[in-house]
Amino acid sequence: MADFEPKLISFLCNWCSYAGADLAGVSRYQYPPNLRVVRVMCSTRVSPQMVLRVLLDGADGVLIGGCHLGDCHYISGNYYTEKRYDVMLKLLQIVGIEPERVRLEWISAAEGEKFSKVAKEFTAKIKSLGPIPTKKSKELAEKLRAAEMASRSFRLTALVSKEYNLVTRGNVYGEKLNDWELREIVDNVAEEEFERAMILQLTKGEKLSVKDIAAMTDIPTARILSHIVELKKSNLISTEQMRGVAPLYRAMKA
Repeated sequence: MADFEPKLISFLCNWCSYAGADLAGVSRYQYPPNLRVVRVMCSTRVSPQMVLRVLLDGADGVLIGGCHLGDCHYISGNYYTEKRYDVMLKLLQIVGIEPERVRLEWISAAEGEKFSKVAKEFTAKIKSLGPIPTKKSKELAEKLRAAEMASRSFRLTALVSKEYNLVTRGNVYGEKLNDWELREIVDNVAEEEFERAMILQLTKGEKLSVKDIAAMTDIPTARILSHIVELKKSNLISTEQMRGVAPLYRAMKA
């Protein structure tokens, strides 16, 4: 992979990491030209959907840079970034893509040298991993597409957006949840939303039974049937016809 030059996208917050990258340039700290910088007002603006979409579009890795914890221009924005980052890694793990392809770093406006060091390390790491496997595997590309669909589901998005407050401030009754308990809930929801997205992906072009879907995925038939019930409630899938005694399902057009 010595001749492999990765395509890397870097989302940098306006107030710290972008200024740090600018300082690296002014100070002439060298770093590889593989990074393409996208400036955002806050690192928390970088959603799992954005990162997965970038990977779907062919990027080999994504670097997210934000202010140090406690120094966010928007007070607590980067704490929300941490929760979104955890979901990104979980979805990549479910798909079977190396989580190391997405990296989160806190870099201040005064840390130009650190930005240069992180950029070098990240580029070297992605070079060692090679091109993102979705470029060669249609199956992995379909899974990543399902993960991107799952990342924008209302249930997962709403839960992640409330995760930090539920841990630090509690619910409307003042009850605080343990971080690890809530993380387990979020991980389970991410897995469920991914499985539902996979079902919708598979039934988009053809009518399939529960057994057909089970044969094409690793999802148990009982879970598939449970997902279909929920998808039908949301008018996302319908029963098209019967194959003997087995119903055939197809995703409904948006």
